Amino acid sequence: MAFTSKVIIDTDPGIDDTLALLLAFSSASEELEVLLISVTYGNIEVRKCLRNIVSLFFVISKELEWRQSQGLPEGFEGLRKHKPIVAIGPDKPLEQPMMTDYFHGIDGLGGIHTSHKHFSPPETWKTLFSAPPEDDQITSAAPSDVHSNTYPSTSLFTPSDRPSHLEILRLLEENPPKTISIIAIGPLTNLALAASHAPQTLTRAKSILIMGGAISVPGNVTPFAEFNTWADPTAAARLFALTSPNPASTMPPPLKPNESAHDRNDDTSCPTSLPPYPSKLDLGPDRLKMILFPLDITSPHKLHRADFTSVARPLIAKGSPLAEWTNAFLAVTFDKMETQFMSGPSIEMHDPMTVWYALTCERQYDQWQIKRGEDIRVETAGQWTRGMVGVDRRDFRKQGDVVDSDDNDEGHEAPGDHGGWLSTSLGNRVGRCVGTPGENELSRILLQKIFGT
Repeated sequence: MAFTSKVIIDTDPGIDDTLALLLAFSSASEELEVLLISVTYGNIEVRKCLRNIVSLFFVISKELEWRQSQGLPEGFEGLRKHKPIVAIGPDKPLEQPMMTDYFHGIDGLGGIHTSHKHFSPPETWKTLFSAPPEDDQITSAAPSDVHSNTYPSTSLFTPSDRPSHLEILRLLEENPPKTISIIAIGPLTNLALAASHAPQTLTRAKSILIMGGAISVPGNVTPFAEFNTWADPTAAARLFALTSPNPASTMPPPLKPNESAHDRNDDTSCPTSLPPYPSKLDLGPDRLKMILFPLDITSPHKLHRADFTSVARPLIAKGSPLAEWTNAFLAVTFDKMETQFMSGPSIEMHDPMTVWYALTCERQYDQWQIKRGEDIRVETAGQWTRGMVGVDRRDFRKQGDVVDSDDNDEGHEAPGDHGGWLSTSLGNRVGRCVGTPGENELSRILLQKIFGT
């Protein structure tokens, strides 16, 4: 019997996030079960991200109706069988100021809500989500269906009135350990909040698949940083620290004396100055299993305009809502990429790669190359290097540890080893994807699954 991968997707839906979600939703029910869409801010504000999620369901519902009318296979089997929850997170980073760059347009989808208004959901979608209440407890009750109404998209998702991080923790508690993977394709604020609230519960995740960082290539938002780690470096650093044998060794520095959290973040909608994790003894032996998909591996995997057009154009001529909608926002992006870069009209498929891995890692294990246990850390305090991820490139041997017998075997830096980079019990332990089944394979699978070609 085929293995079904259960996933939570934490996302800030812009262009490639939307392609990643479409890939997940169009998968077979025995391949992937999406339990939760956890919405975060990103290139745009969180409410605009939420509108894009609702719009996606709205367009899929139209596409299903069109395919039925044409006598075509409906597709989207996984989505039709497994109705995901949609929950919202905070609209700001933990400490640093919010930095939107609107690379994907003012609405995150190339201005589609203005250029193609017939694909935007009615304004009544706003009534589906109330502001997430303050809640310091994880409850076991199922998400309420009280928001359900005649709005067509609600047949495909369940709105939640809980904050995203509490929905994440609830699902991890209600399911057996190591059965749910978390796909993180936006800033990591929601997951950092979950880790702070209940770190032992978050480590019940089978794995956390993160699109983020740049190891040996330039960043995409600064010369050093990729957007997702740059947007909330404190959240990324805290989450990465939970992979460490000693999380305290890589936690971001605390606020300076006489510095309030509001000096870094002037908004009160997101908790700041989160407490440290429990001691190593109290945490227990489990740590996060994390796999990073940095720009080094995602950037070469492209969707070329010619390949997309060859599939979408005939479907648009036949009246496919999904083909028309995706063509509208991708055309803007193709034009922008062609203007800014020498590589021609193509889109780098950063976020879809994480979904591709979740879909195929079990049955194509030997075709994925993962470098295990790297000490990858996130810079939070640099003037120019906010969000940069760093690894030790020196050809030094590990030196072991200097241990204080009165310190619960926590481990300390050895003399001359500033930062504990050479220690065997300090630093993070992150997996990193360094090889895939093929640079052209992702675009082929994505187009085939989404459009049924």
